[in-house]
Amino acid sequence: MRFHLDTDSFTAERAWGARLVGQIDNVTVRLHWTDQPYKWHVNDGPEAFVVLHGCVDMHYREGTEEKTQRLEPGQIFYAEDGDAHVAHPVGEARILVIERDGSV
Repeated sequence: MRFHLDTDSFTAERAWGARLVGQIDNVTVRLHWTDQPYKWHVNDGPEAFVVLHGCVDMHYREGTEEKTQRLEPGQIFYAEDGDAHVAHPVGEARILVIERDGSV
């Protein structure tokens, strides 16, 4: 089924609410809207995180050190299996997340 999705106006009823854009084999593509941080989590598979609108401060751990990278529209954060991270939007943000179906 084909559809058009306007990412500029997409919102959700709650922070990190999502719309499934599509699924390719066992990989999902979802558009998320949020105005609140997610939660620290450890990936159980690879994930591509693409900021479409707004800014997101991505906190992540390298060993025991916590680092932060500000992601602007058009920038991508890629996390591997086992990577610990948490996204903190700066105001509202719309994010495209590509990950294995059922991933945390």
